[in-house]
Amino acid sequence: MNFMFPLLAVLIWSINAIVSKMSASAIDPAAISFYRWLIALVVLAPFALPGVWRHRQQIAQVWWKLLILGLLGMVLYQSLAYFAAHSVSALFMGILNALIPLLTVLLSIFILRLAPTVGILLGSVLSFGGLVWLVSQGNPAQLLTHGMGKGELMMFAASTSYALYGVLTKRWAIPLPNWQSLWMQILFGVLLLTPGFLIAPDVSLNMHNIPLVLFAAIPASIIAPFVWIQGVMRLGASTASIFMNLAPIFTAVIAVGFLHESLHAYHFIGGGVTLLGVILAQQLRMPLARSHQDKKQG
Repeated sequence: MNFMFPLLAVLIWSINAIVSKMSASAIDPAAISFYRWLIALVVLAPFALPGVWRHRQQIAQVWWKLLILGLLGMVLYQSLAYFAAHSVSALFMGILNALIPLLTVLLSIFILRLAPTVGILLGSVLSFGGLVWLVSQGNPAQLLTHGMGKGELMMFAASTSYALYGVLTKRWAIPLPNWQSLWMQILFGVLLLTPGFLIAPDVSLNMHNIPLVLFAAIPASIIAPFVWIQGVMRLGASTASIFMNLAPIFTAVIAVGFLHESLHAYHFIGGGVTLLGVILAQQLRMPLARSHQDKKQG
């Protein structure tokens, strides 16, 4: 039953893509971003604050790293996704989120000196082709004349931001327990989100948007990370990461069922090829350097 932990986390995050899309017509993106993390900050405070106080000296040494992680993971990733939801479908958001593992691997080559593999090379080419097919709705030639839309660019930037967040988290290995580190990142995230919240034209809460804010704040921001960490502890990071490939499938089913979004051939083709590229990058681990040497010896 250990597989239920990462599966539940991925399901919650998939539902959150639907919530992000629904929020586009219910609340200002700056408002839901701020409320979401403020609530998470308050809910986690009783559990995290005692440890934060005990580790205040370590925090004082690495505060700028926690600030950057808060900017990438809590501010840019979520805010860009909320803004993108105004012009792209939940289906598209789910598929772009599925790119995060591949983007993480690509960034790791430069930041963590990860050795390139055959899977990364093939996966990158396939995922890029799938993404082009998806964005162009099955007509790649139109990208040459119209380019990518603002929403698509925002969603790609959001996924890249979260991938960089994951790579830097591993690179820095901040010497704090997970929840204390997360709480400090959320604190910096709330501080960085405050100016945008203060100048937003309408930050009112009502019966239509309160459930969306609460879902984003508690299941998506607290419960999902908790069960994901449990899954990683029980199954290992590499095994747990495979479950992320289910996110676009879950999102597609929920988007069609609840938002009545239409599935087209380009969704199946573009999304399928993109997902295949991500899986190849994860599973095909033959180093490029070794295969080149083998050819040379042969």
